[in-house]
Amino acid sequence: MTSRARGTFIAVEGIEGVGKSTNLARLVAALEVEGIDVEVTREPGGTQTAEAIRAILLEHGDEPMPASAEALLMFAARALHTENRIRPALERGRWVVSDRFVDASRAYQGGGRGLPMTTINHLADLALDGLEPDLVLLLDAPVDVGLERADKRGAKDRFEIEQRDFFERVRATYHELANESPDRFLVVDASGSLDEVAALVDEAAQTIINRFN
Repeated sequence: MTSRARGTFIAVEGIEGVGKSTNLARLVAALEVEGIDVEVTREPGGTQTAEAIRAILLEHGDEPMPASAEALLMFAARALHTENRIRPALERGRWVVSDRFVDASRAYQGGGRGLPMTTINHLADLALDGLEPDLVLLLDAPVDVGLERADKRGAKDRFEIEQRDFFERVRATYHELANESPDRFLVVDASGSLDEVAALVDEAAQTIINRFN
């Protein structure tokens, strides 16, 4: 286990089809080899009630969901996740690696849906009480590449059926966030082959270990 009094919080972000699940698992494996105690989680979700909200957010319901309702549900789930799982794990000295966190709302509900970033950040202030990831690993690939990969996965959730221009806005917002906070973001080119991306993730993992462990 890390000797830090507080654990390190890593979020893995990116649009659909960039290989978040595969490369998150690779990152976690690299951390565990170093003897780091890792809690792996995801958003939306991560706790029993937050997972119930996830189901609502991802399902293809008959009732339209306005962007404001989507954002409020996201942050309701995130508040539960933060207070009941992430913060307690960090306080015990564990590292937390989450498949998405608050920057996903900045990219998807802000950039993608067009909600003002001030609104997203106000919700973050309310729900998170100042908690942000220590580092965001942004897996980046052109939208066409990501969507082609996502198409091969079969059934799509409510976000995955969005049009190309939606994901272009999401990706552009991720780039803006990374450019605004270069110390907080580590960007990995996820457009290559599985082996090429794996090698880059291994390099990123070593960078993270050297920086925080």
